[in-house]
Amino acid sequence: MTELTHPLATVPQDELVARAEADPLRPRFHFVSPAGWLNDPNGVSQWNGTYHLFYQYNPEGAFHHHIQWGHATSTDLVTWSDHPVALAPSEGPDAEGCWSGVLVNDDGTPTLVYSGRAGERELACVAVGSADFSSWTKVPENPVIAAPPAGVDITAYRDHCVWREGTKWRQLVGSGIRGRGGTAFLYESADLRAWDYIGPLFIGDASQGASGDTGWTGTMWECVDLFRVDGRPLGTPSSADNASDVLVFSAWNDGETLHPLYWTGRYSGDSFEPAGLHRLDYGGRFFYAPQSFLDESGRRIMFGWLQEGRSDAAMVEAGWSGVMSLPRVATLADDGTLRFAPVPEIKKLRRDTVSLPGQVLTGAGTPADTGVSGSQLDLELDIQLAPGAVLRLGLLGSADGGANGTPKEETVIELCRAAEGGDHGTLRLDRTRSSLDPTVDVEDKSGPLPMPEGRVHLRVLLDRSALEIFANGMPLTARVYPTLGGEHVSLAASEGTVRLLSLDAWTMAEIFEGSRTLLP
Repeated sequence: MTELTHPLATVPQDELVARAEADPLRPRFHFVSPAGWLNDPNGVSQWNGTYHLFYQYNPEGAFHHHIQWGHATSTDLVTWSDHPVALAPSEGPDAEGCWSGVLVNDDGTPTLVYSGRAGERELACVAVGSADFSSWTKVPENPVIAAPPAGVDITAYRDHCVWREGTKWRQLVGSGIRGRGGTAFLYESADLRAWDYIGPLFIGDASQGASGDTGWTGTMWECVDLFRVDGRPLGTPSSADNASDVLVFSAWNDGETLHPLYWTGRYSGDSFEPAGLHRLDYGGRFFYAPQSFLDESGRRIMFGWLQEGRSDAAMVEAGWSGVMSLPRVATLADDGTLRFAPVPEIKKLRRDTVSLPGQVLTGAGTPADTGVSGSQLDLELDIQLAPGAVLRLGLLGSADGGANGTPKEETVIELCRAAEGGDHGTLRLDRTRSSLDPTVDVEDKSGPLPMPEGRVHLRVLLDRSALEIFANGMPLTARVYPTLGGEHVSLAASEGTVRLLSLDAWTMAEIFEGSRTLLP
């Protein structure tokens, strides 16, 4: 990741933690670092029944600098325990940061492959762990790849996807070829130490589109992740169709983190044949640098980084930055694209509940009295929209009204069915009135939504400033920064007729109790 402009001055550890814990915008049931800076998920995995989450971490303050690998574990993907930092910069190829990478099982030995940063270069490094994951030793061969491919004018080069294929290890390194587009360079090794360069797995075309386009593939691909949706190992025959392989990447351009995308297609031999390009999350940069793994029950589970939408100064003052998404399960839809849902284990956090009976909402009618309020919520709705209908679900509404009696602050989720009917519509997040703070990001977020016969299952997880929306399996993730402390939830049809089939809402418990330590 590109470093942000930041002050180098730090505050005492206790004060930093106290600032973070006191911030009313800090999520309570998403994973966050004890304080300081958090970005990409790393080394996500399950090992002998225990889930491991490593992450990019700066315990010195809420800015990207001197990056280490934080480490947490869980037995249920819900509650997490902090562990000592796994990797920290040291003299050599990672002197200026231990950047993103993965955890692999090397014949029973936990092994990290990551990008070490020194000077202006990021190169592949390896560290081996003890059986209990309590200590990590960097191998003397570091960097295990001495330089990017010779003769290639690259835009950047970092982040790793590593897997076993037969008797060999294979690795992708995210990169970009200047004047062409993003790419992932393919390597092969017998021992994770000596790597042979094979070539670009696939090269994008940066001439198609521009940075403002939601589907632009960028000039560099960060955090590449290649997997087979049917759960079979890469490189083996698949029972699925010829588009069952997925190549995930985060589009980047000249220091700007853009959005996560994925190609469906077929990985075979030394190349990837794309079938289609798709948006991974309609929130764009608010679900960035995703990484996935296959857990012991055969689920493809993915984490992503929820970036901040407030200023660097506000982050530093708050004492923390960055939220880890809730773990989500990826499945393959009938049309060959991915669908997502929060892991069912998250339901363990549900507490007080409110249920609304079925009813009809009309554009000229009175909004439904939901009886729901809160800033830590899990909402599930089943609805059916008539052609041209629009449903508005308001969150974090303030008690005092502005123009026309509407709340001064409110974050609104819209579901719109096409006027001509059919099985399609739009999911939109309207943040224009989400905050009275003029410095925060309130950009509109939206995307197309499959809507068979106008039916939508909507799941909304609100955790103070973190918002994850799943509509018929299509995710939209974002951040909001209310200033008035409003917690009202409203529901109305702004146009047409909407049939509310059911609404269930729960308050959500916190996952951390008591004060945490910056460096456990």
